[in-house]
Amino acid sequence: MTKATTRKSAVKRPTEADSSSRLIDAQIKKLGDWRGETLARIRALIRQADPDVVEEVKWRKPSNGMLGVPVWEHAGIICTGETYKAAVKLTFARGASLKDPSGLFNASLEGGTRRAIDIHEGTEIDEKAFKALIREAVQFNISAQAARGRK
Repeated sequence: MTKATTRKSAVKRPTEADSSSRLIDAQIKKLGDWRGETLARIRALIRQADPDVVEEVKWRKPSNGMLGVPVWEHAGIICTGETYKAAVKLTFARGASLKDPSGLFNASLEGGTRRAIDIHEGTEIDEKAFKALIREAVQFNISAQAARGRK
């Protein structure tokens, strides 16, 4: 093997996850206000709670500037992060099945499957409780995936 061949194979090719992370970075930068700061903080907390989390961007369309919706996954969707004029909404795909002893869920409470957390400007996030909720969602996804595999 020549040096040129070795060097060429050592170059890291961008992955889909790298692309999604860059799209989320762009969305945070484009917001440029408290919503971007909040989304960045939430993203950091999710990564701290689950270092194996996978970031995706789904539902890219003209109405959201083709930036899409950030989605955090581990054995299934943990939550999505949408930004609106007055709120950052974190929707947990299986939130109705999760324990929420700190009462973080404050939106979509009537649904049978999902639950959401609406964060408004100036809202303090209980970081410990939020990370516990992320870990709970991951464990729920892993258990559900294992159960599907046994069928």
